[in-house]
Amino acid sequence: MDLDALPTMRIARVAPPAVSADPHSATVLFVDLRGYTGIAERLPAANVARLLEELCGVLGQAIAQNKGKIYHIAGDGLMAGFGLRGSQCEGATEALAAGRQMLLQFIPIAKRWRDELKIDTGIGIGIHLGEVALGLLGPNGHKKATLVGDTVNVAARLCNRARAGEVLFSHAVATAINEGGAAGTAAPFVQLPRFELRGRTDPLDIWCLPAMSRLAVGV
Repeated sequence: MDLDALPTMRIARVAPPAVSADPHSATVLFVDLRGYTGIAERLPAANVARLLEELCGVLGQAIAQNKGKIYHIAGDGLMAGFGLRGSQCEGATEALAAGRQMLLQFIPIAKRWRDELKIDTGIGIGIHLGEVALGLLGPNGHKKATLVGDTVNVAARLCNRARAGEVLFSHAVATAINEGGAAGTAAPFVQLPRFELRGRTDPLDIWCLPAMSRLAVGV
């Protein structure tokens, strides 16, 4: 076959669709159910769905009662934003209050699951404050409002590092809470060793809530 004789194909260049994303300062919270893979392996899918529905009810209530908004749900976890329309100290205080409420309200649920279903689980939470972009993302017909940016990535990494039953939050969150004079309204927290995130230049100063569980066994 003479390739030179073939007609030249013209490939139309389609411009990427415009994305509307507005910058905001916000506090981002990630929460995740520990041991979910094992739970899904052991239990029928219908039972897992009921557990997740109960979990999301608790998480959603804590977020709503502390003026947050859910931007993403992925089975056993979710992402929420606080303070997009308010001050940094308000958003940070509300996010930490929501995280603490989640921990407290999940305690009896985790106990019941352990007694009835022999499931040993808990939730871990990560919180970070900084600039985010709020935009509608997704394929046509399925676009949803979500948050993107480095702040989101850091909050997700802190959530991954958090032990079951604790909240990890960044220096930016702690500073905003202290500047707002709200540090004494929440449970005490303790500073942990600096946290290095893979692929990120600078390590983070991080804190933990509740502090007592860390202090009991050593940081």
